[in-house]
Amino acid sequence: MNELFKIGIGPSSSHTVGPMRAASAFLGEVDAAKLLEDTHGVTVVLRGSLAATGMGHGTPGAVIAGLEGHDPATCDPDVVRSAWQRATQQGSIRYSDRDIRIDELDFQPFEPHPEHPNAVDFTAYSVDGRVLLHHTYLSIGGGFIERVGPRRGESARLSSPYVFRTFADVAALCTKAGFTVAELVAANETAAGVDHRSTALAIWEAMDGCIRAGQLPGAAVLPGELRVRRRAPDLARRLQDETGFSADVSRIQVDALAVNEENALGNRVVTAPTNGAAGILPAVIAHHLRSIPDGADDAVATMLLTATALGAIIKTNASISGAQVGCQGEVGSACAMAAGALCAVLGGTVSQVGKAAEMGLEHHLGLTCDPVGGLVQIPCIERNAIAAVTAVQAATLTLQEGHHPHVVSFDTAVTTMRRVGADMHDKYKETSLGGLAVSVVEC
Repeated sequence: MNELFKIGIGPSSSHTVGPMRAASAFLGEVDAAKLLEDTHGVTVVLRGSLAATGMGHGTPGAVIAGLEGHDPATCDPDVVRSAWQRATQQGSIRYSDRDIRIDELDFQPFEPHPEHPNAVDFTAYSVDGRVLLHHTYLSIGGGFIERVGPRRGESARLSSPYVFRTFADVAALCTKAGFTVAELVAANETAAGVDHRSTALAIWEAMDGCIRAGQLPGAAVLPGELRVRRRAPDLARRLQDETGFSADVSRIQVDALAVNEENALGNRVVTAPTNGAAGILPAVIAHHLRSIPDGADDAVATMLLTATALGAIIKTNASISGAQVGCQGEVGSACAMAAGALCAVLGGTVSQVGKAAEMGLEHHLGLTCDPVGGLVQIPCIERNAIAAVTAVQAATLTLQEGHHPHVVSFDTAVTTMRRVGADMHDKYKETSLGGLAVSVVEC
């Protein structure tokens, strides 16, 4: 689960959490190479999508906070929000009792890295301008990073007792071992020394805390020039005494809105699988927990373990990065994960889990990533509310239909998403250069 869900801060896993972790990793490598004493300054170049929407996504502050050694999972979000202004005023950052000069960040939106649209270059230099260390990091989605160079970590994945790349692999392994999808993932987590139950509960605690915080009174509008109104607190208050179908649906939507408004505020969220889609899975889990009298911990574990398998398949065979495949990779992936997770916890078979996940993804194919003003607000927040309800519909429709096979498999939908993402014009991939991002401004 830790390879898919990360506790971090908003507003973007790719543009905030990833660059923050990359910055921290770079100075960590400078220190490990015993070059810190000679380091006078650091230059930073943001490339591609990180440059195009970096300001609206809080990337400069995230980079500075990372260079200062802050961890997105534990840091005070206010530190990150103020980091860029603090660094520009001082002209330096403090790391390991040393003052290190920070030059103006260089934004290069039209010079992307050939391996990924989210890339950041770091260079440490001496007082005489000599380059001490240079690395490029890719923010590959969900807060995960890769350093350009030899790939690492594959051997650990292959050492798992149940290795899979596709849902067909998962189904075959589950049939052979007599496992559910959740049990299969749990076996791999156990083999890796991870307490899957406590990990799942810690992730849910953070998700639930985000739902609750997002429904509390506070700021009336979200940061940025759009001045988008916060809706979750008022809607939650109106729903307190409401019952019936409409209220049940609205509660799912409010929970999703609450999480994504917290994300837009730059507060603590859990990538699921990204920040931009962080509200969907928590809203569906909360919906299910409202319907059961007990066994909440077991339900949470089942749902998060199942979602982990589905998210891993998408991440391996396509992408969860909006800058790479559009919002189909973020909201579409999250909807698939939530639909499959709910189907599983309601007693669905392995085949039905795949069918529900396919429905969740299929109906988001081609979805563009076109944030207005470079902010993770319009249309991102509402998309989470709608997709959360879609996930519930996909799971319930699957179960109502029984064991009738689906014409389109989950693996086919994932492959299709990858192909659609490759065909999608770059301006619709988290650049704010097309779609709603342009249309709203023109209006």
